Amino acid sequence: MSTTPEQTDRFIRLVNSRLKFSLYLLWKLPSAWLAGVRVQEMDAQRCVIRVPYRWLSQNPFRSTYFACLAMAAEMSTGLLSMAYAGPRVSMLVTGMEGIFLKKAVSITWFTCDEGERIKAAIQTALDTGGSSAVTIAVTGKSAEGTEIATFRITWSYKAKN
Repeated sequence: MSTTPEQTDRFIRLVNSRLKFSLYLLWKLPSAWLAGVRVQEMDAQRCVIRVPYRWLSQNPFRSTYFACLAMAAEMSTGLLSMAYAGPRVSMLVTGMEGIFLKKAVSITWFTCDEGERIKAAIQTALDTGGSSAVTIAVTGKSAEGTEIATFRITWSYKAKN
């Protein structure tokens, strides 16, 4: 693995620290911070991201703008990728497909529970010294459990020499 279990745990603690991760978002992903995209919870296998419906995340049709939904979906997979990739692996989104099922008119939660598949893809890149890819399905739901959108996000991982 590119990261040790201790490094992975330290990263997960950072992500779960509301203040520290909010500052990280403001510094590295200001558009996500402004839109209100936030981590609800993360562990080694699962990451839950929420995005509110509010003025800075709305579209003209009185729902959450699709790009804000996509940011939250991508972040749920990207944080798990970052937890395992470390400095020896480069990572890049190479594909994204979104299906929008209902208008998002309140908070939407995106859950990725594919930590093992992400970890295995990163390990494959390290073992082969080349690259590997994995496509992860993420579903966004309302507080009532209604499916709002589903995304399929493809990550490519490449071992650095």
